[in-house]
Amino acid sequence: MKSLFVPEAEYLTRDQAKALADRTLAFAKADETRVNISSGWNGNTRFAGNEITTSGGTTDTQVTVTSTIGRRRASAQTNILDDASLKRTVEFAESLARLSPENPELVPELGPQQHRTVNGFFESTASLNAEGRAAATKAAISAAEAAGRAAGSIFVAGFLNTNAGANAVATSRGLFAYHRNSSADLSITARTPDGTGSGWSSAGARDWSNLDPARLGRVAAQKAVASRNPKAIEPGLYTVVLEPQAVADLIPGLIGAFNARNNDEGRGTFSKPGGGTKLGEKIADERVTIYSDPADPQLLAQPFGGDGTPIPRVVFIENGVLKNFSYDRYWAQRQGKTPTGGFGGLKFVGGTKTTEELIAGTQRGILVTHFFYIRSLDPRTVMLTGLTRDGTFLIENGKITQALKNFRWNESPLFLLNKIDEIGRAEPTGAGQVMPSLKARDFNFQSLSDAV
Repeated sequence: MKSLFVPEAEYLTRDQAKALADRTLAFAKADETRVNISSGWNGNTRFAGNEITTSGGTTDTQVTVTSTIGRRRASAQTNILDDASLKRTVEFAESLARLSPENPELVPELGPQQHRTVNGFFESTASLNAEGRAAATKAAISAAEAAGRAAGSIFVAGFLNTNAGANAVATSRGLFAYHRNSSADLSITARTPDGTGSGWSSAGARDWSNLDPARLGRVAAQKAVASRNPKAIEPGLYTVVLEPQAVADLIPGLIGAFNARNNDEGRGTFSKPGGGTKLGEKIADERVTIYSDPADPQLLAQPFGGDGTPIPRVVFIENGVLKNFSYDRYWAQRQGKTPTGGFGGLKFVGGTKTTEELIAGTQRGILVTHFFYIRSLDPRTVMLTGLTRDGTFLIENGKITQALKNFRWNESPLFLLNKIDEIGRAEPTGAGQVMPSLKARDFNFQSLSDAV
């Protein structure tokens, strides 16, 4: 059922979102009310066996109402936007709030805020319809087939997903914030007919025009051909060259470690025995700088959190030194700090060398394309476990000499940041994420894995 108040559009403009928020707030009787609006379009194309298998898309606008009565708070959601449905959703949120337990750490809703203007929306992504996705898929498959002829033929599969939309938040205290965004992600897996070779490539961006489907298809096929007939070597501690995606699989595991409350209360990664934290101390190689900044041209993330808290630039590690934690509004108020409002993307500042140059400078080591099936072993040390996948190779005298069977590994991204030999060039690995390639020593490969 289409609303009479919302045009036949894929996402709401600022004025339309404001009008919808105002209509919703008009029904509120709670002490405080917040309205979150998410509107947008998603398009996806899946391919396997060198042809498209599914293609689809959705358009939706969701309204979430959060009601506060005293120290009790609850939410309800709808995507039916006529007045009767909005009123019913507000009343349901208020009835749930009355039944909820009191929250001793509840903070009031926000009034008007100053938010940075960030343009995370690109027409090249928003206009990528089914025909455009099909053309991109064809380019990727054709390039993979051409690059895979050395294996006789190549089997190609993958997933292309695009989003474009807008988020808004409004409160009964007068706050209103609005942000448009878009993203595109393409991942490709190529397999050889003998079942022994598998290659993978992936890229993501806000702006679809920054992605090259043919290059991704070519890289996946080249890795598949090169990874045929892998041999097993003994697990152990090895020098590794991690491609940017492999780094992107590990480093976000640190996000939870930056939580201020956990560290201040003595149960965090950066808590000190007996009290205090490691803020201001060296925790990584001095070449390591990691930050969040929604306005960074390579990140372009939403500049406010779900409750409207502005998201500033936050440098977590600078030149190897722990500089900041992340604070929610309650803990920031307790500690006299500024709340960070969430993560405005994540960027690990890189060097100048390419991955190929890191390989050329390696006497003996292992090249990892990406990691898979990652799970936590110990949250306190951020110890993770997982598998290598789709392209693991032996490096000898600066050259790739042999495809290797996959490994299970146990490693902490925090330990990794203290074992760096070289930091390569950083590149976007997904919308709102930039990571470099890394060369590091003593990476802990725990056992072999028979998976291709």
